[in-house]
Amino acid sequence: MKILIVGGGGREHALAWRLAKSPSVKSIIASPGNPGIEHLATCIVAPGDVSGYADIAEAHQADLTVVGPEAPLVAGIVDEFRRRGLKIIGPTQAAARLEGSKIFAKEFSRRAGIPTAHTSTRLDDFSYPVVIKADGLAAGKGVVIAQDRPEAEAAIQRLGPKVIIEEFLEGEEVSFIGLCNGSAVVPFLPTQDHKRAFDSDQGPNTGGMGAYLDPRILTASQTSEIMERIMLPAIRQMSAEETPFTGFLYAGLMMTADGPKVLEFNVRLGDPETQAIMHSFQGDLGKLLYETASGCAPQQLSTAARPAVCVVLAAQGYPDKPRTGDLISGIAEAEATGAVVFQAGTKRNGDQLVTAGGRVLGVTAGGETLQIAISNAYRAVEKIHFDGMHFRRDIGAKGLRRW
Repeated sequence: MKILIVGGGGREHALAWRLAKSPSVKSIIASPGNPGIEHLATCIVAPGDVSGYADIAEAHQADLTVVGPEAPLVAGIVDEFRRRGLKIIGPTQAAARLEGSKIFAKEFSRRAGIPTAHTSTRLDDFSYPVVIKADGLAAGKGVVIAQDRPEAEAAIQRLGPKVIIEEFLEGEEVSFIGLCNGSAVVPFLPTQDHKRAFDSDQGPNTGGMGAYLDPRILTASQTSEIMERIMLPAIRQMSAEETPFTGFLYAGLMMTADGPKVLEFNVRLGDPETQAIMHSFQGDLGKLLYETASGCAPQQLSTAARPAVCVVLAAQGYPDKPRTGDLISGIAEAEATGAVVFQAGTKRNGDQLVTAGGRVLGVTAGGETLQIAISNAYRAVEKIHFDGMHFRRDIGAKGLRRW
């Protein structure tokens, strides 16, 4: 089977790495890909619109297309592929509104009876802190947790004109991702993202500074509750509204004292959660995705995977104004320790690899225990250098404190 991967970040590198290990996959194309992906796939310059991706799939006779980022999904890439009779895994444009509009997602959750944070259009209806969210796509950086009214008003001014205001929920955050065929959903193992830029959840929100996977993040009863109260109602409501959901449904959850509540829905795999998920995944991913895209009920996924940790190495200035063009060294040495270094914001400058984005690398490692996975990841991080490099030193630490 030949697979086309749409995207060029760390998530897509992780997908390419795992798909390259799938017995059902013979070759991979990526558009645009990146310098890490080019070791696993033929990389093709990204076209200007969704029809261009369909042209690539047709020209290269791709058996399946896997979409990484949200923008092409929201733009209707699945609709275009299906119109041409091309197989693709992902939601239609109508279903992708779950991520494309926070307002739509909130109203959808109410219709489906899915527990979520209270919202209002008035700051006076809340105590502080309060959460301000941009309505549309914001690359994971459209959320501000305001500690007082002046900060909230400034956030509304910056994120406007369309924002939602909601209560601040307390508890443990969990990323819960399911694979859907339109009527059924099976979950991947839970992960926990680290959104804030600095240790101990300090600093501004980012696209994600690291993530860890561990089966113990959720108990069996919590997983069952999430499926019954959130995932299955979402799939059923989508079908009832004649926009059946296919692909990856991501529920960003807060495990509150009153049970799980949805912070956000995404319509694709998370980044950097995918790096940890793909590192621990067991089985033939290509076959699983092809069968799901064909309408088959997705197979139950393994729950016996080892813990995995992804530490994001970010450029100086990230998430505000990241500096680019800094020489990267030590990737081979890091991978010699047994870790996998997924490239995200990188590019070639002659024979050199340099930084080209805010989140540059995702250093990912596994282990028999979470502590071993953490140690393995940070041992690899020590081998890598680029000027201005910064990273969190506490990825997975919450898990160690819990268990």
